[in-house]
Amino acid sequence: METNQKPDNPRVNIAYRRKKNAEEMKYQFVSFGMMLFLTIIAFIAVGYDGVDKWFKAPFIIILAVIQVIFQLFYFMHMNHKGHQTAALFLFSGLGFGLLTVLAFSTIVWW
Repeated sequence: METNQKPDNPRVNIAYRRKKNAEEMKYQFVSFGMMLFLTIIAFIAVGYDGVDKWFKAPFIIILAVIQVIFQLFYFMHMNHKGHQTAALFLFSGLGFGLLTVLAFSTIVWW
């Protein structure tokens, strides 16, 4: 068997499992570092007086969305197979929540 091929039974092949675990751990460390970097950037944006407040709020929200994506896909393993049902419920709940906020915002503004 070549080293690039997936084994017939991954529970038996310890070397394959160790390689996959090492790759997964590397992705988690990289995403954790990126989240720390994004958090530092957000704190700098808030603490720096030269940035306009109309830029700060959307910028921090964008950074927060990026961090949520990192957490969902790397720390909660949503990028793996078999998590489609959990993703469906998570994203449908997010959709209903955003729709509710939009509806109440519309009612308040008009």
